[in-house]
Formats: sequence, structure tokens, C-alpha cells
Amino acid sequence: MEWWPAYLLLGTIVGFFAGLLGIGGGLIMVPVLTFIFSAQHFPPDRILHLALGTTMAAIIFTSVSSLRTHHAHGAVNWQVVRYITPGIIVGTLAGATLVSMLSSQFLSVIFVVFIYYAATQMLLRITPRPGRTLPGRPGMFGAGSIIGAVSSFVAIGGGLLTVPFLSYCNVRLQHAIGTAAAVGFPIAMAGAIGYIANGMAQSQPLPEYSLGYVYLPALGWIVLASTLTAPLGAKTTHIVQTATLKKIFVVLLYLLGTKMLIGLF
Repeated sequence: MEWWPAYLLLGTIVGFFAGLLGIGGGLIMVPVLTFIFSAQHFPPDRILHLALGTTMAAIIFTSVSSLRTHHAHGAVNWQVVRYITPGIIVGTLAGATLVSMLSSQFLSVIFVVFIYYAATQMLLRITPRPGRTLPGRPGMFGAGSIIGAVSSFVAIGGGLLTVPFLSYCNVRLQHAIGTAAAVGFPIAMAGAIGYIANGMAQSQPLPEYSLGYVYLPALGWIVLASTLTAPLGAKTTHIVQTATLKKIFVVLLYLLGTKMLIGLF
């Protein structure tokens, strides 16, 4: 219980930036949770797995709020959601299963590479040019499988992958963002289920109050704080220049990624 202020602070920051920039908090939650779990002396080779699983479970709650907001504005293409979700579920479950077989050190390398990629993409505003139309159901299943697998490896809601894919397929940016928010829910659900099931199946003892690879005390405090601060972040969007705050967020990502990279050596 003595760690609840750290989880509460993390949830506060994650919720604020999620509301401000319309992004999930996985890229912040995972590295910070690894630092906190290390300080709590959790099993070293399971720390990153617990951070990934806990983050996936937390994204369930933030994705619901985001989904409802975009649906209210008519920005969700539900046909795309229906076609891509089966692949999302298969890819996310497969990714979570594969993650359970990998070492924390190898997963850390993957996460650091992705966090640098995400920060650079946000900094340079890299977006693909529309080059084709949406594929049929087999193509949507394949795209969903890849998005789900990568998302489960780095515990994100999939927006960083889904939005560029839909934009490349000539979907309007507003609808691409709204649809990606809707896709984030099955990613988070399948990811959380995968991490819980694979965590419960492994023989190594996990910390008390863990449900598989989901550490429930961290989940509870993070969700409580993030649901309170997300609306504040959304309101701040209309008051201040978000470009400066977005740059601060990008710098924070680079710092967290570098801290994890240093920790590997």
C-alpha cells in the first residue's frame, strides 16, 4: 500500500496526456511501472511482463472513454471495426502468448526501439500518403493481426499503427483516429486476457494481488486517477497551445526510452 502515491501520480499524468493529445498511456506506463516494480523487488525476469499486462488492462478503461467520445461525433467507421477486429483479437492473443516466452531483457530492447520510433513519429509528424483503398476481409484480417501482435508486445491501444494504416487506405484522418480509438478496445481486452491467462499458466510465483501478469493494486490506482484527469486534459486542449505540451511529451518519451536503454547495460 505504501506505493499507492506513485501509482496515483502515474495515473494522473497518463490521464492528462491522454485527454490532451488523444493518445493512450502505454508508452509512459510501461517504463514507469518497470521502475516502480523494480523498486518493489518483484521477480526481475517478470517485471516487464507485469508492466505490459497491467498497462493493457488499464487501457481497457481509457479506450472506452475515448471510443464513446469519437462515436458521439460520428467519427467511427464501424464496418472497418467489424472487419479488422477478428485479426486484432488473434494477433493480440498470439502476441501476448509469445511475450510470455521471451526474457524481460529481449522485451526491453523491443520496447525501447518502439518508444524511439513513436517519439520520432510524433516529433516529425510522419504520416503516410494515401496510396490505396481499404482491402477486403482477408486483407483487413491480416492488417489487424499485425497491429494486434505489435500492440501486445508494447502495450499500446494500437492508435500509432491503426491511424497510419487507415490513412494510407484513404480513410479521412478524423475517421481514422475515431476508428483507431474503437479498435483500441478489442486490443486492450484481448491483450489483458492474454497476459492474465499466460501469467496464470506459468509456474514462477508472482507478487501477491497479481492476476496473471496484471498487478491489481497498480491497475486500480492508475485507472482511478486517469479517469479523473483525462477530462482535464481534454479541456486544456482548448485553453493552451498543445504543440508545446506535445513536444514536452515527446521529450519525456525519449528520456524514458533512454533510461530503459541504460538499464539494459
